[in-house]
Amino acid sequence: MVTSVNPVRGPAQPELGPSLPEGVRVRILRTAHGDRRAAAELASALTERQLTGLDPLPAQPPVLLRAYRQEVRALPDTTRRLLLLAAADQYPVDTHAFLRAVTAARLDTRPLVTAEVAGVAHATAGGIVFRDPWTRIAAYETASVTDRRAVHLLLARVLRGEGESPRRSWHRGAAALGPSRRLAAELRVAAHTARTAGDHALACALVERAAALSPEPSERARLLARAAADAWRSGDADRARRLVAATDDDALGGLLALRAGNATDAFDALLTAAVRHADDGPGPARTDHPQHAAVHLLARATEAAIYTGDLRRCREAAAVADRLGIVPPGTLGGLAAAFEGRYDDARDLLKAAAGRCGPGGDPTLLIHSGIAALMLGDHTAAATATVRAAASARAAGDGVTVPQAMEFRAYADFWTGRPKAAEAATLEALRQAYTTGQDNGACHLQAALAMFAAVTGDEDVCRERAEAARAYALARGLGLPAALALFALAFLDLSTGRFAASAARLRALAGFGPGHGHRAIRHIATPHYVEAAVRTGDTRVARAAHADYDHWARTVRSPDDLALSARCRALLASGAEAVEHYRTALDLHASGTRDFERARTELLFGGALRRLRHRTEARDRLHSALEAFEHFGSPQCAAAARTELRVLGEPVSPVRGADDLVARLTAQQLMVARMAADGATNREIAARLLLSPRTIDHHLRGVFARLGIRSRIELVRLLGER
Repeated sequence: MVTSVNPVRGPAQPELGPSLPEGVRVRILRTAHGDRRAAAELASALTERQLTGLDPLPAQPPVLLRAYRQEVRALPDTTRRLLLLAAADQYPVDTHAFLRAVTAARLDTRPLVTAEVAGVAHATAGGIVFRDPWTRIAAYETASVTDRRAVHLLLARVLRGEGESPRRSWHRGAAALGPSRRLAAELRVAAHTARTAGDHALACALVERAAALSPEPSERARLLARAAADAWRSGDADRARRLVAATDDDALGGLLALRAGNATDAFDALLTAAVRHADDGPGPARTDHPQHAAVHLLARATEAAIYTGDLRRCREAAAVADRLGIVPPGTLGGLAAAFEGRYDDARDLLKAAAGRCGPGGDPTLLIHSGIAALMLGDHTAAATATVRAAASARAAGDGVTVPQAMEFRAYADFWTGRPKAAEAATLEALRQAYTTGQDNGACHLQAALAMFAAVTGDEDVCRERAEAARAYALARGLGLPAALALFALAFLDLSTGRFAASAARLRALAGFGPGHGHRAIRHIATPHYVEAAVRTGDTRVARAAHADYDHWARTVRSPDDLALSARCRALLASGAEAVEHYRTALDLHASGTRDFERARTELLFGGALRRLRHRTEARDRLHSALEAFEHFGSPQCAAAARTELRVLGEPVSPVRGADDLVARLTAQQLMVARMAADGATNREIAARLLLSPRTIDHHLRGVFARLGIRSRIELVRLLGER
């Protein structure tokens, strides 16, 4: 009898170091299949570049696997053969043919009892279930080449059902003794079938095996690049980066740098690749359009330019597109024109891009449609385009693109006053971005979450997320998330009455540049800068900023931008003139979608009316603003409205639904409270919300204080009553 030993189980589960970047931490746990001991071993062996996320992680923890292999080798040969057959059926491609293979070969399954006694695996009606993934890998890798070949041939023989040809080809390729043009060609066809069905993980395995069997070095490099692209689309960024390192594919290297490296380097690589592909036939990303590869690469180069906020690179990409006779994504020319102050040209180009947002279509181009709609102030169109981008990506099995769409959906959700619902969706996108190795996108999503936290009153969360986003962004040359995070902090200061601090932050956004700021965020921030500047009495720079903003608003004719420009004029004016500008602003808001900004305009208007002693209308405006802020879950803005009403001598009811738990807690506090009541530890809550345990501890103390309780037991009881 074999003693059951689990090399990685035990009472003490080591924690990963607190200094480990969140993206690296998430991917280590994924590579380790969630096992913290395996994750700790992987982390301890990482190079400095791997620790910072610049190089791909290793595939397996070698020390851990040695212990597992020893355990498997201790089993009887007959047991090991059955485990090998089961492992080959599941690793690295799941083919669901074990029971058919056992029947076809008339194998005796009684030796599996030994594996069950040892705690290594157990039999079920559907096949063999291994104790964990490491045991399965060890069962496969401890077998001899001859035995592996035999089980692969057996599995290939029984895989004859409809739709099983790609997996049959996998086993045939896995059983090959050496290079084979015929098998390599068969695997390429099988990979195309899998890819068409949206199974990019299977396509990657098939093409990678085809590369191993191809006798021509040039063909091997091409196939490895294709496998890397499939690995990327399947969400396995580390595998994609390991594969692309064996090729000279600057296009894919540029894409990976765009999502996880230096955005400036990504732009240069992608633009170079676009030029190279312009006159070539379609590449790995081919469609019916003869120049799709170059157009696609220019779209990605545009994203790099957007991330950096680098005007020079926007101009460069637009010039290259013009020289090559390629019609680029509308956002490219539109951004270049907007950044240069050619607002009429920018409007026309962006409108053309925003119009390409019908159902289906290329997810990348749909994301660009959303970006164009955002710049035009059409948040309904932006939400539609980004939702369709995510749906189109999911339909194609391209889950890696979904969090990219959410990066820009977050803006529409913010401005239309849906911070609580949007926060949950953005947090899920953040997890997906980290899991799929898109740390640059995760940085952008962190900044968006900081923005939501500023609105919902979670000051600590806002600061933690904004500081994390800015630190990462400045190291990677990401001007967009760096600027968005700064805007989140400025908005927090503005809504809590720290006007001088807010004005200073917003003024800093005017000094945009690669890796530090962004022209688009400066544009978004201008109405808030004018408000902060007026509150501090220093309006000289603010008047110039408003003049440029007003020029843009009048050009694109967005009702919301025109409304905010009118609000700026009201703030910069006084007396009856200011009142008329406020009325104009509210009339324009009625045709727009920024409900949250409409409420802020009513708050400012109510304050102005109070100072002019128009008490009745002031009360009406302030009550309307208060109701909206309570609906949006924005406690600081609601508190400002209450303060104005108290100054009017108006009796103000306590926070709506004071006996309601939801009304007494911020969105983040409520989420933490529910997880704690379900039994999650602070560390577990921190991992799920991608925050630090220190912040979770602070939130729980705040929850206890607001609810008047002192323990988790009371929290469980209180939540159970709701």
